Amino acid sequence: MTAILERFQELSVWQRGSERAPHKPLLILLALGALSRGQTSLSFEQVEPKLVELLKEFGPARKAYHPEYPFWRLQNDGLWVVEAEGPMRVRSSNDDPLRTELRRAKARGAFPDDVQRMFRRQPGAIGAVAQQLLEQSFPQTLHQDILDAVGLGDDLVVATRRRRDPNFRNAVLVAYQYRCAMCGLDLRVGTLTIGLEAAHIKWHQARGPDSVDNGIAFCSLHHKLFDFGAFTVSDSHQVLVSEHVNGSSTVEEVLLRHHGLVMAVPRRSEELPKPEFLRWHLSEVFKQRPLP
Repeated sequence: MTAILERFQELSVWQRGSERAPHKPLLILLALGALSRGQTSLSFEQVEPKLVELLKEFGPARKAYHPEYPFWRLQNDGLWVVEAEGPMRVRSSNDDPLRTELRRAKARGAFPDDVQRMFRRQPGAIGAVAQQLLEQSFPQTLHQDILDAVGLGDDLVVATRRRRDPNFRNAVLVAYQYRCAMCGLDLRVGTLTIGLEAAHIKWHQARGPDSVDNGIAFCSLHHKLFDFGAFTVSDSHQVLVSEHVNGSSTVEEVLLRHHGLVMAVPRRSEELPKPEFLRWHLSEVFKQRPLP
């Protein structure tokens, strides 16, 4: 099991500053889901629409999405093999085949034979790798949704194992007076606070700190919607709801009515959300664009 985890832990992910690039983790999770159902390889035609959908749902908003990059470049990590029915033209700027070429050549990708053997021999290996990838790339609020999307949700439930600063949650809730900054929920049963969480603005996975200025108190629903990018918060603490949000009258009550309003903020200036963290969330999580 250790050998499997180490190979996936060394996954090379494209980096430029704090920009998110979940392409390879999402492709691997998609392939793990297929493997759990007995499918040992995936054609690019199968991967392309599903990976684009995953990138739109769980990745940062971008003008264009490129599933061909991870499908080809994952080979460099020794975790993927691509076979095709013939040679493929490559881009002028690098060695990657064009998306149209991957389709034309009926390219198929799969874990190498030795990796597949390890998965067959090690019970629980698929779940362990999936959990590791989720913890490295996504906040816990999104884990089960991603598992469901890649076809692992019925058989696998993962729990966070990342160590967190035990004082972070309490410090954030105190700063926000134990109320959701969006809806004001302050539910208690006796002395126990229920359904209130400390959300990180800039995720741990992007090296966001456990500091109050990187936290906002949200109820569990608004926490998940925030991590999903359904809304963000401007430098002036104004709530901005994504134009992709839609639904019934309940959605109006839960989210749409807050659009353009200023959320509740801490009284101490040093505890206010830090603009650089809010801008990261705007560019890397929020489902652009905001409603008018």
